[in-house]
Amino acid sequence: MRNPLKLPLSVVRHLLPDPSSWDLFDLPPVDLPEGRWLDLPRRGRTWLTDVPGPTPDAPAIILLHAVGCTGQLTWFPAIPRLAEHYRVITFDQRWHGRGITSERFLISDCATDVAEVIDALGLDRPIVAGYSMGSVIAQRVWRQHPDVIGGLILAASTAHFRTNGRERIFHAGMELGMGLSATLSRSSVVRRASSAAVEAIDADSSDTAAWAMKQWRATSPWAVGQAVASLGRHHSSQWLSQVDVPTAVVVTTKDRVIPPDRQRDIAERIPGATVHEAACGHAGCVLEHRAFVPALLEAAHATAARMRDRQPA
Repeated sequence: MRNPLKLPLSVVRHLLPDPSSWDLFDLPPVDLPEGRWLDLPRRGRTWLTDVPGPTPDAPAIILLHAVGCTGQLTWFPAIPRLAEHYRVITFDQRWHGRGITSERFLISDCATDVAEVIDALGLDRPIVAGYSMGSVIAQRVWRQHPDVIGGLILAASTAHFRTNGRERIFHAGMELGMGLSATLSRSSVVRRASSAAVEAIDADSSDTAAWAMKQWRATSPWAVGQAVASLGRHHSSQWLSQVDVPTAVVVTTKDRVIPPDRQRDIAERIPGATVHEAACGHAGCVLEHRAFVPALLEAAHATAARMRDRQPA
């Protein structure tokens, strides 16, 4: 992957594992329905897939993807399994894949995008599940729009990133560098580079690694930098104790990007949160899906059951 903004290799390697090597892993086939554009008034449009559940009244779950990925790329191993029980929706976050294009990237805007998707689809308090960056957005959805969601699943998550000197220096540098380059969001050069990759995203999915590479290239390094800078400003420790919807935390126990202890800390801060462990690293949602997907299903079932228990008799 091109890295014109000189993102640290540790970020590229850990957050964006190169799909060109994915043929070395035991990956499931890509078996997803065709997506569609969804227009969100006064915000823009995004690419969405909406997989019906086993029954018309199946609970809905919205999946929020990791940084530098697309909704399909993060979640394609899990969607077919989840769809056996739930209506499953995923879409591309702004500046990722075919997501909304705007002059800036803010996690708070992403959270409102989720609320607008819920409204546009007429969903009744769905479960919102996020992986890594998506889990931070999910936290912000509850914080900003608590009445639109019925439950949370936070996978490979954290309450904040600047926990030590190295992280503080890294995120401060990213914030400064991305602030200075913010005008690139208006650049036709950046837009054309992104458009070229987006046009190739619909390639044949029979070759999983080749399909994944095209999904991955649809997000520019500039967008990744903006997202990482915004993530560095996230801090939910002070209000997680107020979360009042059923919540499950999926801990990726071999994670070197977000240490498992920080993931478990979130569960300790949220009243009644359940913990579901997956013996995988930070890219486990795809590269170690056999460990991750069962833990995700367990988390979804636990959250849905607690939501049912709250419904009036």
